[in-house]
Amino acid sequence: MKFYALLIKYRLQVAGLFLIIAVVTNIFSGFWPAFLPYLVALILVFGHFFFGPLRLIQESMESGNIEGAEKILNSIKFPGLLYKPIRSVYYTLKGNLAMMKQDYDGAEKNMKKGLDLGMPMSEAEGASLLQMGMLQMQKNDLRQGESYIRQALRKGLPDKENQAAAYLQLCSIMMTKREFRAAKEFFRKAKGLKPTTSQLVDQIKQIEKYISRMPG
Repeated sequence: MKFYALLIKYRLQVAGLFLIIAVVTNIFSGFWPAFLPYLVALILVFGHFFFGPLRLIQESMESGNIEGAEKILNSIKFPGLLYKPIRSVYYTLKGNLAMMKQDYDGAEKNMKKGLDLGMPMSEAEGASLLQMGMLQMQKNDLRQGESYIRQALRKGLPDKENQAAAYLQLCSIMMTKREFRAAKEFFRKAKGLKPTTSQLVDQIKQIEKYISRMPG
């Protein structure tokens, strides 16, 4: 696994080495003996631009190395050459990083690009739509936020934590709109999923203090 990660990281350098071997072999022994190193160099260059260092980015994100993930993303100079589903993930990750830095305009721009390209799985698209909904709520655009979150639930979300987060966001929106019956229903759905994330557990406890006193 580490060897594969190193190969991805230094793919262009390794391709350059094989190209040198191919050229030298071609000069002294002819084209056919040089064909294999030429082919290896071509495959490595193709992989670098077509697939990119996505695996390295995912590993950095999963380990919490945000600076490392951003550095790898910034190393991709020609995202337009990436395979379409990978390009979609690339823009989604850029959006996530921008959102962490509270660059909401940059986050929205990149997430929209990712969604426009299409996601490889409906759950991934649902998660991106949920993030877009939360982003709109950060910008106090409740109407657009509600639209995205409802779309996310229709597409499907990857786990109960994300589903609970979506229902809690809708509950908050309904309370703001004074649609208390709908707020209670969304709260019931969120609580029924029994999320374990501390932030969601705290939200449920806070809302539970006064939701029972709401009319409707």
